[in-house]
Amino acid sequence: MTEFEGLANAGIRALRAYDPGHDLVALRRAAAPARLVELGSNENPYGASPKAKQAIVDVLAGLHIYPDPLGGDLKRALAAKHGVDAANLLLGNGTHELLMQLAQVFAGPDDEVVASQYGFAVYALAAQATGATLRLASALPRDAAMPRGHDLDALRAAIGPRTKLVYLANPNNPTGTWFGDKAFEDFLAGVPEHVLVVVDEAYAEFVDAPEYASALALVARHPNLIVTRTFSKAYALAGLRVGYAVAHPQLIAVMERVRESFNVNALGLAAAEAALADAAHLAASVAGNREQRQALAEALRARGLAVSPSQTNFLLVEFGDATAYIEAALVERGVILRPMGGYGLGDCLRITVGTADENARLLAALDEVMA
Repeated sequence: MTEFEGLANAGIRALRAYDPGHDLVALRRAAAPARLVELGSNENPYGASPKAKQAIVDVLAGLHIYPDPLGGDLKRALAAKHGVDAANLLLGNGTHELLMQLAQVFAGPDDEVVASQYGFAVYALAAQATGATLRLASALPRDAAMPRGHDLDALRAAIGPRTKLVYLANPNNPTGTWFGDKAFEDFLAGVPEHVLVVVDEAYAEFVDAPEYASALALVARHPNLIVTRTFSKAYALAGLRVGYAVAHPQLIAVMERVRESFNVNALGLAAAEAALADAAHLAASVAGNREQRQALAEALRARGLAVSPSQTNFLLVEFGDATAYIEAALVERGVILRPMGGYGLGDCLRITVGTADENARLLAALDEVMA
């Protein structure tokens, strides 16, 4: 039998596939006709804009036609929203694709990629797939104001002569923590110009902290800065997989060389453009998340649990030595959370902020299990 492992390149041989947490399709089938409380994937429980849904219906008659390979209409809408040129934009099949391609284009076996200790899992996958060396900077301690969040000083110190890319998220997944605009500007000023800094802003729409500001405003002044965003979270289009990057036009032009043809489908292009135009629906979703995030955090803390501060649509919660038992017992009761062992946070679970009803069902099940 052919040894396929040996045929793969060195970077791929060292990889583990991305872990989604649970086989949700199998769990749904097992639970039917009862409905699961799915609070493990950071999806928006308020759903997509009605305008986005109608845009999908309008496209259905043309499914036999390839989508716009340039994504021109969506790019123009994004350019108008963010005050950039269409040449500053690259569309992706979700930001996962873009994060992987950035390493594919700009890093290799002789290079280093820097990320935070508790950063999104895809950063490590992107680095390792290219054969680059991943250097993890220590996160802030548990007793810090932003427990386990990015330590920008440690990230800066981890940059060496072989560093090509730095990945960081603001706010961060899975911790929910964030850093202010002044702290990031100071960090960026200390990064060599040849080192690319990728700021993943997948959860930016949920933020209301006054000290936070998107890194998008800095792209024009820092050619080595790349900002990625997604329509999967606040815009509730996770099923369509649409993301985008904002960066210097020359960097985008280089990235275009590896972009897969027609990488964003016609439904995604139409729905994303329509969702972008529905500011009222976005505002309602964000407001609902803010209210329920605060209520859920208070309820969990009232039960004696340590809850990290969050500016996202999820909470990182410590359950201690009983974490694995509690998570499995909740699954038995139809409540799905995200185990964090793969992130080195085996004593924590990540809980997506649901609707008031979903959160109530979670708390009721949790009280049963903890009793």
